Amino acid sequence: MQTDSQPKDLQNKYTSRPGILIAGPCSAETELQILNVAEALSKTGVDYMRAGIWKPRTSPGHFEGIGTQGLKWLQTASKQYGIKVATEVATAKHVEEALEHGIDMLWVGARTTVNPFAVQEIADALQGVKIPVMVKNPVNPDLSLWMGAIKRLMNAGLSTIIACHRGFNVYQKTLLRNAPLWEIPIELKRLMPEIPLICDPSHICGNRESLLKIAQKSMDLGYEGLILEVHPNPDKAWSDAAQQVTPEGFMQLLSQLRYKKQSSDDRFYNSRIQFLREEIDEIDGRLMELIAARLESARKIGQLKNQNGVAFYQHDRWTEVLSHCKQLAEQLHINENFAVELFNLLHLTALDIQGE
Repeated sequence: MQTDSQPKDLQNKYTSRPGILIAGPCSAETELQILNVAEALSKTGVDYMRAGIWKPRTSPGHFEGIGTQGLKWLQTASKQYGIKVATEVATAKHVEEALEHGIDMLWVGARTTVNPFAVQEIADALQGVKIPVMVKNPVNPDLSLWMGAIKRLMNAGLSTIIACHRGFNVYQKTLLRNAPLWEIPIELKRLMPEIPLICDPSHICGNRESLLKIAQKSMDLGYEGLILEVHPNPDKAWSDAAQQVTPEGFMQLLSQLRYKKQSSDDRFYNSRIQFLREEIDEIDGRLMELIAARLESARKIGQLKNQNGVAFYQHDRWTEVLSHCKQLAEQLHINENFAVELFNLLHLTALDIQGE
């Protein structure tokens, strides 16, 4: 018999699907391609089929989109298969043409989000229009630019704005195309909780192999939707071939995902999580006291160095501290990269204090 002190059956652990589901090819290439994808996706329950019509490219000479004629293909696909369609816009003219062809959703791409002038032009073109608009994060890891773009569209009176996390360009090379930097979208959601947040694993990964892992992590973090690139023949795609999947691959990925709920009405869960959160709050308090004590010791060391004309940064000492940090991380089963990043931050803060 089920009691209040026991967890409920696993059948209530997950929801059935993400709140917002968008899929389709990176680029519209031919009318047949668009119709084939639309037919396949119309059977999956997606909310919108995406397809790029105008493609901003870093270097000239690469495929930059099929242009306005692709809007007609999307319009035909929408009517023929009863599926809503979405495309990217970067100028007021793009907005005008997309609206003329009955496009159901627009999105502002990462390269456009970085330019307040371009975003304002799009916002002005959308004044009084009732259409969902998705705003991808800027190429560079700048939360204020992302929020600024969203606010410009809000000021235009748009009632449905969606934030899309597609990863960030960083100097360090990683196995992924774009670094997720999860802390940035999490902070966006904290500051703008009314804005739905969805994930674009295709552009974060840049490859098919990592899609499930990144999509699942976004669901674990409480994202409200996904946008994935789907192509009838990904290896022959005219753009971003490596990160696209077939309609069958898309359905397989969805079947493997576990869409987490935002909350639970289970009394055991709620009482237990409340206890653990209070425990964390207490530990956080002790942590802050220890950090304050460490920084005070650093301040005293800075005074002593200053009185004796000694440089604040001591390479041998920092090497010693970092080595000790890694040993402790291994002993305590803490991720070494996390420990090193934490101690780097403490060290830089200590140097700033000593420099004062």
